[in-house]
Amino acid sequence: MALAYHEELDKKNTLKLRKLQKDLPAFCNAFFRGIDQITASRTKIAYAYDLKVFFTYLMEELKLHDSIEQFTISDVENCSIPELEEYMEYLKYRTKKKKNADGEMETVDILNHNKSIKRKISSLKSFYNYLYKAGLISSNKASLLSLPKLSQEEIIRMDQGEIAEFLDEVENGNQLSKKEREFHEKNNVRDLAMMQLMLGTGIRVSECVGLNLSDLDFNNNGIRIHRKGGKNVTIYFSDEVESGLRAYLEERKLKIPASGHEEALFLSIQNKRISVRSVEKMVKKYAGRVTPLKHITPHKLRSSYGTNLYQETGDIYLVADVLGHSDVNTTKKHYAALEEERRRSVRNVVRLRKEEGES
Repeated sequence: MALAYHEELDKKNTLKLRKLQKDLPAFCNAFFRGIDQITASRTKIAYAYDLKVFFTYLMEELKLHDSIEQFTISDVENCSIPELEEYMEYLKYRTKKKKNADGEMETVDILNHNKSIKRKISSLKSFYNYLYKAGLISSNKASLLSLPKLSQEEIIRMDQGEIAEFLDEVENGNQLSKKEREFHEKNNVRDLAMMQLMLGTGIRVSECVGLNLSDLDFNNNGIRIHRKGGKNVTIYFSDEVESGLRAYLEERKLKIPASGHEEALFLSIQNKRISVRSVEKMVKKYAGRVTPLKHITPHKLRSSYGTNLYQETGDIYLVADVLGHSDVNTTKKHYAALEEERRRSVRNVVRLRKEEGES
């Protein structure tokens, strides 16, 4: 199953987290141990990055210590609410020194929008909340911080006409450059199978690249995937998707997978398991020819599927289940505009009084 792929990914993330923790105060290790069983590895890595920004603020702006390693829990507890609010201001715009291409240090500007600020403050709240519940600090001042409000973003997706054009481009590559067509001739069957699968099931790009040959079940037209949170589920695909997968499998039989990648369903040109980054580039290449103004990503393919499913069924709970949303409110938030459109469309369905001559 794809589980082996995700276990390997978790292993790499765990090693990366351990490396990041070395740049944080030693007492932060208790936080990461405390959340280990309830937090995804990628989320913990994001926490580590965000906490480093926080301690950098305390060091550079409040001049508390000369290095991050010198901080203690008392420093965290003694931060006042105004200082935490100043941190939110600091996040909007700050500078950072980094090496350029010539190996020289230079100052770069970092501008964060509300979405990024909200994530970093949420990380800080989780950190303070753990320390407070564990009895390591006597008060949780971060809980009093207000998160920035985010404007409701329009769902970027492809309509059915654009999806058809997109798949035509994946299949034929008519608008690709000469160099791109050379690669296209070698990979178009694989690319079409992947794009049809993602557009036809709404699976995440990480779920797609993590598929193994054994995860395919043509008897029931289903694939077994490893969801976020560790849950394994079966997702069903259409006859059109099946056709693309079977065509790719015939081609895959002619390939010799690299060592350690024998079970991977989708192989790269090097005959290794294809990476998330490669799929992101693939989608960008094809979508850029068909919908250049929409900036379509693998996640937007997922949004396109969710939109089409909701428009066809009107069942927000079904959409939430198929997309793997643990909370239907997450789905409702993303498809609120479509719900409003459906409510408006039925305004004349119920008639209070019939017109003369109607039975």
